Amino acid sequence: MTGINRDLMLLLGGIFGILIIASVIGGILAFRYSGERSNATIDNLNVRIRGWWMMCVICVLAIAVGPVGLIILFAVMSFFALREFITLTPSRRSDHGALFWCFFVFMPMQYVLVGMQWYGLFLVFIPVYVFLFLPAWAALVGDTTHFLERVAKIQWGMMVTVFAISHAPALLMLDIPNYKNQNVNLLLFLMIVVQMSDVLQYVFGKLFGKRPIVPKLSPNKTVEGFAGGILASVLLGMALFWVTPFSLWEAGLMSLAITLMGFIGGLCMSAIKRDRGIKDFGGIIEGHGGMLDRIDSLCFAAPIFFHLTRYFYT
Repeated sequence: MTGINRDLMLLLGGIFGILIIASVIGGILAFRYSGERSNATIDNLNVRIRGWWMMCVICVLAIAVGPVGLIILFAVMSFFALREFITLTPSRRSDHGALFWCFFVFMPMQYVLVGMQWYGLFLVFIPVYVFLFLPAWAALVGDTTHFLERVAKIQWGMMVTVFAISHAPALLMLDIPNYKNQNVNLLLFLMIVVQMSDVLQYVFGKLFGKRPIVPKLSPNKTVEGFAGGILASVLLGMALFWVTPFSLWEAGLMSLAITLMGFIGGLCMSAIKRDRGIKDFGGIIEGHGGMLDRIDSLCFAAPIFFHLTRYFYT
């Protein structure tokens, strides 16, 4: 169960405090250069800040509703992320039946299992049953054109945008000793550290970046940005240890694990966009691109964080 506890209030207060400061700075910069030619960097900054306001307000509303609200929120995120993923890679008419099952049966079922706290089935439903169902359905339809490519695309889309993401709200099902009714804090810890890692890697890259890590894949991701962003995010995670069941150093190690996985997730999603010749997965979030652009790091970080926490702390 979730609730508005003291630690949660402090955490949310800190988040909105940062947003207010960022909005004031953005407004001052916009006013400072209002008489000059439009500054694209400042305009982009303010658009991104407005996007963060929208996302944070929606998240708070979901928290206020309770566990059901958070599960619905992540289910909606999965729906749009899967839609963007499938839209990017052309499908055939014979795939429409399989996609109907994925969008309107399998994805909702995965989140129902989270709500039921049915850990055993939650863990194997998509990797086993859905993975076996999809090629069987495609074979029964009888369309063999690019059979392996089509099935693998849908399977991987389900794995990344539904199975992986569902591990974030699944943190609410963990029974951690001396941490009763505080699991929502753990979920926010994950989201804050992963998202701030993306932001800080971008900032350090812009300020100090010189050497690209994977030039052909993502020339904007630099060694300096990676090192500075990861280090700063680990320190941030350590500073937030008080909202978790972790000690100071355990929070640091957890932060290191999820920021590294988040970085890898971002690279993998960048590889898909590079392959398809696009900049963003979509435009649903102003200033941030598509849903999958915003949660690409979370796709890889959430399962690792969930299982590390479950193994060591329950």
